[in-house]
Parts: sequence; structure tokens; C-alpha cells
Amino acid sequence: MRLRNPDCSAMNLKIYRDDCELGAAAGETAAIVLREKIMQQGHVRIIAATGASQFTFLKALCMAPGIDWARVEMFHLDEYVGLPLQHPASFGRYLLERLIRPTGITQFHLLDGVGEVQEVRRRVGAELNAAPIDIAFVGIGENGHLAFNDPPADFETEEPYIVVELDEACRRQQVGEGWFRDLSEVPQQAISMSIRQILKAQKILCIVPDQRKAQAVKLCLEGKVSPTAPASILQTHRDVIYFLDSDSASLLTKPASPTHAG
Repeated sequence: MRLRNPDCSAMNLKIYRDDCELGAAAGETAAIVLREKIMQQGHVRIIAATGASQFTFLKALCMAPGIDWARVEMFHLDEYVGLPLQHPASFGRYLLERLIRPTGITQFHLLDGVGEVQEVRRRVGAELNAAPIDIAFVGIGENGHLAFNDPPADFETEEPYIVVELDEACRRQQVGEGWFRDLSEVPQQAISMSIRQILKAQKILCIVPDQRKAQAVKLCLEGKVSPTAPASILQTHRDVIYFLDSDSASLLTKPASPTHAG
């Protein structure tokens, strides 16, 4: 994979006072893209991230007017291996409760955490690669992960979905966000969309609020592109918009004409 030198000044970087403003702005931007794509081509294919960092964004997106959700096809970014849909930490459940049911999306592809892993990877991966992805919504983990591609991430595989081992930092983040009571409950493996597959999306919105993410944001936006900082790979994509709040952007040294709301 050909990498370029990081240049924060060339990034489309938007910084807002707090998560509420960030979520509203990211939701509005996403809604504009969805409406335009539906008007241009009759449908839109999206990848949706999960986690606490996406709460306000998804709420704003679900409330956006003028989106024909019957023409939206959604793909799941990652899921824990062995976790049933009924579990409070299931990302499939998260998407059902926070995006699919509120909008009435009928075309969606969830990763079955308790299904036969290789069959789940094959089936959803085939659907994913059936046509281009118009837009992906992603975040950055406290350890710099992109989806569940923890460091050191595989930048080379062409598989649409892979099985990954979750590192301790990632698993501790899930406990810290309240999804599990303690580290022993967090699964050690997950099905994750691969790095190269994420990069195939025509447009990416990277939505990262919270002080907890500040060090990872600095590393991935201002550091070198490296598998040890998986989300740094977004520096190589032609169309990424980063949505940060004042907390997550607090360690950046050269944030290139950020946009403050209000």
C-alpha cells in the first residue's frame, strides 16, 4: 500500500465546542450526502460505526429531514465474536436501536456474533462488495484503532471482513464506556471490516469527540501513517472529513483552520 507523508494542514478538519455541536454538524453533513446520492443514483450505501462516540451524531442523522431511508442500504462495521444480539454490548443491537428502527431502514446487513464466523464473513463480505460504498461513518479508538483493527493493524489484507484479536487497551475502553462490568466479560475476538475495505468508501466521516480520544487523535492525524496507529491510514484517503470537539482536538499542534460552530 502506497503511503504519503502526513500533512495536517491538508486535512478537512472541523472542530466544535462540544459533542452536541459536533454531532449536529456531522449529522447535517451526512444527511446532505445521503440526500444527494439518493437524488443522483436512486439509492445510497453506507457503513455505520457504533460506540459511545457516535451517540449524538446518529441521533442528529436520524432526525434529519428529507432522507428516503427505504433507499438506504447499511453495512455493519464490526461485532464481537460470541456475543448474542440480545446482549447490551452487541453492536448489532446498538444499530437496531439507534439507527435501523428509528429510521425504518429495511436494507441492512448485520454481523452475527454467534454465527459460524467464516460463513458470516463470507456472506456479509459478498454483499458489501456487490457495489461501491458511498459513505462510511467511523470513529477512532483510544488505542488508535479503526473499526476493531487494533494496533498493529493489517494494512495489506484484501478480505472485506477479518477476525481480529482485541488488545487490552481496546477491551478496557469497552469497560470504561459501560458496555461491560469488567474486563473478564469483554470478548477477546471480533469480526471487523478490514482497513483496505474501509478505504474503499468514496467518502468517510470520522467522528471523534471526548478528551479520552485526544492522544489517539494527535497520533493518527499528526503522526506517521503506521499500523501501530491504525486510524492514521485515513491520511491516505482522498475524501475524509474529521469532526472533532475541543476536547478530542486539545493536543493537536497544527489544526489547519478549524471550523468552530457558534
